[in-house]
Amino acid sequence: MSVDTSRHLPPAAVVELRAVTRTFPRARSAPVHALRGVDLHVAPGEVVVLMGPSGCGKSTLLQIVGGLDRADSGEVLVAGVDLCAATEAALDRFRQRHVGVMLQNDNLLSTATAAEQVALQLLARGWAWRAAAGEADRLLGQVGLAERSTHRPADLSGGEQQRVALARAMAGVPALVLADEPTGELDSGTTDEMLRLIVAANERHGSTFLIATHDPQLASIATRVVHLRDGMVV
Repeated sequence: MSVDTSRHLPPAAVVELRAVTRTFPRARSAPVHALRGVDLHVAPGEVVVLMGPSGCGKSTLLQIVGGLDRADSGEVLVAGVDLCAATEAALDRFRQRHVGVMLQNDNLLSTATAAEQVALQLLARGWAWRAAAGEADRLLGQVGLAERSTHRPADLSGGEQQRVALARAMAGVPALVLADEPTGELDSGTTDEMLRLIVAANERHGSTFLIATHDPQLASIATRVVHLRDGMVV
């Protein structure tokens, strides 16, 4: 019997978590309770920053919201999809259509140029190659990399690589962009530039951002800061 994953959110929510738990068992020690009954509501267009110490559950929460991991219990509703009920095929479609991802040490393809990194994401979203190539150049221009589009990651600075990652995350205008420590390896000046670009992308495209970080600087661009501790919102 097929599972209906078309459950829609109320219009005022892109992300709705209700009593979400996630526990990781360990063979020789006590299990890790990464999330302990988390409730979270994120409205369209928000920039929500998740803050808290290492091990508080920030990255686990992003993995669950992005459909990369499953909650043990509770409700996870994102961009109109019930992720707890979704099949693996439905989760693949959900990620392709609705989610962009930025990581601290982004795994850009070592052999692909900046333009190809972005264009390949658009191909995964169903774009034709010529249109994807043109859109990739446009997005790289928006993050100040028009002159670097043919460069590969080894020829780009850390800040430039993160700008490529942002352009790739915005490819196809996803409903939600998930960013895990997007400024963790950047100096203060480059961090300021990255924050400016995230705000510009949010305002230009209307995509919602959910950002996990230790960096208090990111609170300056947030519409809301959510603090996590020991797997709970505090």
